[in-house]
Amino acid sequence: MTTNTPKGWRNKSMNRYQRWQTLAVVLLAVALAGCRHSPTFNILGSFFPSWLICLFAGIVFAAISNRFFVRFSLDKEILWPVVLYPCIALFSACALWLIFFS
Repeated sequence: MTTNTPKGWRNKSMNRYQRWQTLAVVLLAVALAGCRHSPTFNILGSFFPSWLICLFAGIVFAAISNRFFVRFSLDKEILWPVVLYPCIALFSACALWLIFFS
């Protein structure tokens, strides 16, 4: 009994499988390459991730910028303070992350 499959079909299928397998192995190796160390701080015996420290510093910086705006009466000029202060906190947290951990 003969099949209607073209000659060499099995080889093409196997090559396609090998390419996907190779791609999966390469992606796994790239993904695991970033797992060298965990950026944590030991504070009183408890490990905190460094992004949490940067986020806390960003919130403190946003509070300081609020006091600065109030001191110079710039807070009345801010249209949406609900948007501005979280953006200041996020920007400063990301900037600290890039400066210290990049």
